[in-house]
Amino acid sequence: MEPKYHHGLVGGNFRLDALQAAVLTVKLRYLEAWTAARQANAARYQQLFEAAGLVRSGRVRLPQVVTDRHVFNQYVIRVPRRDELRAHLQRRDIGVEVYYPVPLHLQPCFTELGYRQGDFPHSEQAAAETLALPIYPELSDAQAAHVVESIAAFLKG
Repeated sequence: MEPKYHHGLVGGNFRLDALQAAVLTVKLRYLEAWTAARQANAARYQQLFEAAGLVRSGRVRLPQVVTDRHVFNQYVIRVPRRDELRAHLQRRDIGVEVYYPVPLHLQPCFTELGYRQGDFPHSEQAAAETLALPIYPELSDAQAAHVVESIAAFLKG
């Protein structure tokens, strides 16, 4: 896909060969601890965003957890001026990512379905507002606080 997240063809990701399977077999023993750490990081983010008043004010929408088994592969928030915030955080050496910036119905590989801009407004809005924050298991309290403080500074400015 070039550019990133823009798909001209429908395809699949089939990168699991024997070597990758062997690596995953070793990593599997750490899965529960990594999941618990990610869940703790998500809970920490929730507390930090609430303490900063960003949830109550509606400036930041946090992920809704609907299961006790959420593994938080990503921690995706919704914010206005997402691209400006992304640049702001990157200038502060905070690794963030925008996944799926183009909704599926607007991907070139699905043109033949005939959908247009405006046909799925919720998907389009999500594609414009979502930003994934660092959530890796080793994320420290100080790093999470720095992320939230940086977002708060941007949104208050």
